[in-house]
Amino acid sequence: MIRSFTAFTNEVDDTEAAVSEIQTQLDAFGPLGRSTVALVNAYPEFIESGAYEAIARALPFPVVGCTTLGAVDPATEILECLSFHILTSDDVYFQPGLTEPIPGEAEAPILEGYARAVFEAENAGIANANKPALILSYLPLLMNAGGDFLVQAIDKASGGVLNFGTTAVDDTTDYLNSRVLFNEGIYADRYAFVLVYGEVNPRFYVATIPPDRILANTGVVTAVSGNQIQAINNRPVSEFLMDLGLTKDENDVIVGMNSYPFIVDLGDGRPPVVRIIFAITPEGYAVCGGDIPVGATLSVGNIDKPSVLYATGEKLDELLADGAPGALISFSCIGRLYAMEFEPLKEAHLVRDKFAPTRTPFTLAYSGGEVCPLKTAGETNYANRFHNDTFIACAI
Repeated sequence: MIRSFTAFTNEVDDTEAAVSEIQTQLDAFGPLGRSTVALVNAYPEFIESGAYEAIARALPFPVVGCTTLGAVDPATEILECLSFHILTSDDVYFQPGLTEPIPGEAEAPILEGYARAVFEAENAGIANANKPALILSYLPLLMNAGGDFLVQAIDKASGGVLNFGTTAVDDTTDYLNSRVLFNEGIYADRYAFVLVYGEVNPRFYVATIPPDRILANTGVVTAVSGNQIQAINNRPVSEFLMDLGLTKDENDVIVGMNSYPFIVDLGDGRPPVVRIIFAITPEGYAVCGGDIPVGATLSVGNIDKPSVLYATGEKLDELLADGAPGALISFSCIGRLYAMEFEPLKEAHLVRDKFAPTRTPFTLAYSGGEVCPLKTAGETNYANRFHNDTFIACAI
């Protein structure tokens, strides 16, 4: 059985006070189990001030996580915090792992990093160490390797172990200060993860865009290059978007394209995935937040505050109907945060309010890309997927 609790601090500049605040909350929880790990969501300012590093150095167990634009747990009321979700157990084992730097689409650092973590689990006496029940992932935000590549690489290493997690993000316009966190280490180009062994039985929930916010027109992807869609129905992507009624401004830029993500059917029988459009190139290609293969069928959705709250609320109701978990780990795309306009905590407070009666320890952090398994109704096997513009939850 896993026991969990959350601890947080808003002390950015006074590192001694920050360490003391976390330690006081840790002491109040009581004795820890035989294996413990802390999942951390850090507003970037806590990295810059040294508060995160001081706390990680003081904690008596591994810390794994990343920077985020905002994190909320049952007690916090602001996004700019340093939040820890601590998992502890006597019969579930947590093995942290970290890759070497990932230089573009190179599998070797991920395969080798996973193998090292498995070896360490074997040395700790874990039987069948190559078969964890779950991977909790913290992906770097790389300019030369997308989230799909990273998820597929660790899938190859693990043989398809269930994978749930997030991509580092920050509060700058180009996200260049996004960092993965591993104990005291702070990294721009490494993949950190936790292998979870034992009777875990996770449940996964994904909320994307309500059906009534998806435009009726569909297209087939006919040319791609990496995460760029070059043609839909053998025409430039920009023409497809203009046919849907989108318009261009005086600088020839399509207005509000970040609010119109692609809903992509990969043709594998599983629910569609969402891909954000980051930019349109001068050639009319769409630069997306994940790979889209030739032959995929796509539609265009429109995301706004009511649609985000409706989709997330509906999925949380489904989760609670299945039974309140002992712990909830959740992530939501930063695009959904931006959709909250002048009420950035609106979705976070929805999660808090839904779970308040259950007293379930939870964390919600905003993400640069989400990792969550999917399966179709009636299927028993999941497939790991990288998502954009999505709310995901793992109930343990």
